[in-house]
Amino acid sequence: MERHELQKLRDLPIEGVAERLGLEVARHKALCPFHDDHHASLSFSPSRNTYRCFACGAHGGVIDLVMNRLGKGFREACEWLGATPSPSLPEERAYIGTTEHSSPSGEVGRGVAFYARFFEHPFLSEEARRFLYDERRLDPRVVRWCRLTSWRDRRGVPWLQIPYYDREGRLVGLQNRNLVPGALPRFRFPQGARCGIYNLPVLARLRPGDDLWITEGASDCWAMLSAGRKAIAIPSATLLTREDRELLLSLSPSLSLTFRMSPDRDLPGEQLFLRLREVLPTLRRHQLPPDCKDFSDYYLRHLRPP
Repeated sequence: MERHELQKLRDLPIEGVAERLGLEVARHKALCPFHDDHHASLSFSPSRNTYRCFACGAHGGVIDLVMNRLGKGFREACEWLGATPSPSLPEERAYIGTTEHSSPSGEVGRGVAFYARFFEHPFLSEEARRFLYDERRLDPRVVRWCRLTSWRDRRGVPWLQIPYYDREGRLVGLQNRNLVPGALPRFRFPQGARCGIYNLPVLARLRPGDDLWITEGASDCWAMLSAGRKAIAIPSATLLTREDRELLLSLSPSLSLTFRMSPDRDLPGEQLFLRLREVLPTLRRHQLPPDCKDFSDYYLRHLRPP
């Protein structure tokens, strides 16, 4: 098992794992299952993601807890954690609809298929939560809808994982974003990932006469969704496949959609808008104010909730 996959298992919230193991956790404590306990001697540290019994001395992390509680070896405990739904988040319907993303099927790159199960039950590290909620001020429902999750590489660098789904909700691509400010590389794409139009599952939520916003990149798309708008993202008009262009063209006559865009206030943003106008002649421009370089900036300055 790869080191970064092990790290994802170790990062699962230990109290949630304990509850799935049958322990009743209250106020970060539970009856210790490793001795005849009657006073809730087992204590959990959410910040360290560890457990310790102050009576019998049992202690460890997530994998240790599974090994000791179920009497499994290291490999079997990891398999149990990997095959068991994550207990870290409550069951919840997806944002902007009720269709859950399904597991990938069909022709999917090996690198993408490797990560598929982690997006079924996402987990956000402290760095990811700070980036998404404190810095970006995103609506938590948007984060859940987009199935954003996080991991650490073998050097301990935190990454945000951004899944790309096709229109039917099958995983087809994956983008990794470095969460260390100013660090390079900023993005990584696993082998076999196909990242074209982002947030295609939102198309299932469109109704006749709706507006569909086109953004440049996933970050602006999250801001659009958090602002209550239905949106997709396109990294570059030159990367649009024939199938992507045909898909966009088919939406307007079938649903009487209005395509809208607030281009970034720079040369690449203007070029993207002009190239998309060639594909979508009815694409409408919404100019950002002078103090905003992109829609994410506009969202933070003018639209974010108090």
